[in-house]
Amino acid sequence: MTVRPTPQPLVTVRVFTLRLSATPRGARLARHLALHQLETWGIPHGTDVSEAVAVIVAELAANAVTHGRVPGRDFELRLALIPGSVRVEVTDTRTGPHPPGPAAVRPPCPLGESGRGLLLVDALAARWDVLDRDPPPGRTVRAEVDVPGWLGIARRAGA
Repeated sequence: MTVRPTPQPLVTVRVFTLRLSATPRGARLARHLALHQLETWGIPHGTDVSEAVAVIVAELAANAVTHGRVPGRDFELRLALIPGSVRVEVTDTRTGPHPPGPAAVRPPCPLGESGRGLLLVDALAARWDVLDRDPPPGRTVRAEVDVPGWLGIARRAGA
């Protein structure tokens, strides 16, 4: 009797990684490049997924530039089209305390002018976390946005 192998699910379909200057211009560029990459992968601009990813990238890149900036060092944007979702990772090289994780995000002062970025990430991402950078120093904030119809997108992307 011959047993046919069961097809294994794909682990990572597509990955996009880029280092950007830790400046406001670099943060803006990260958002634009993320939207372009999603479009290349078959996730059209203006969809719920692309809008959520755009906000998450904008907030995490702004945090990397504002709170994680080390003069002379870049931050890294990484997007991955993984089974069922788009993973966004923004890594900086700053040492010191990590930003709060999903269970520790607190609402800002109602009249405060900042402190809403991670609340937006928490609201838009299906899952997210703060990790130590590998290799150190630094930290990575990773967020995932679920993609309805992912398998069709993966097939069109050439997986």
